[in-house]
Amino acid sequence: MKKITAIVFSGFLLAAGLCKAQPDGPPPPPPGMEEKKEQVESMKIAFITQKLDLTPEEAQQFWPVYNKYRDELDKLRENHHKNMEKAGKDLSGLSDQEAEQFVDNEIAFRQSEVDILKKYHTQFKKVLPVKKVALFYRAEEEFKRELLRRMQKQKQGMGMQRQ
Repeated sequence: MKKITAIVFSGFLLAAGLCKAQPDGPPPPPPGMEEKKEQVESMKIAFITQKLDLTPEEAQQFWPVYNKYRDELDKLRENHHKNMEKAGKDLSGLSDQEAEQFVDNEIAFRQSEVDILKKYHTQFKKVLPVKKVALFYRAEEEFKRELLRRMQKQKQGMGMQRQ
């Protein structure tokens, strides 16, 4: 238990050290949203650390690579989201040429996601044994499912309170 606590704590320190100031940009998220995002990220770090059974040395090498990986994916997805908003929600109103461009952009986005994964897969294998890399991918998916399950459960609980 002490090992897991030490690893989670070192993960928090690494994550906090890699945080940087954000330039002026879109409006700030609603109150409480930033705290929830930080909570989810902390839960994810603990979940992955526990599933991978990272040693302190592995954690020290893994988390900086992981943080760069997440930053790249987050930037890509943020740009994709902005482009989706520009395209509008009603795709039926697009001309054939606009629809083709929309689909081409979607395929390019997905290819960029794969390219980032390939790039960091090589780096993950440099800092972790390949079995732990495989466990990492599984742990990410398990965490997503667990998070969705909790969100659905919370939403159902809120629905019952309103009745």
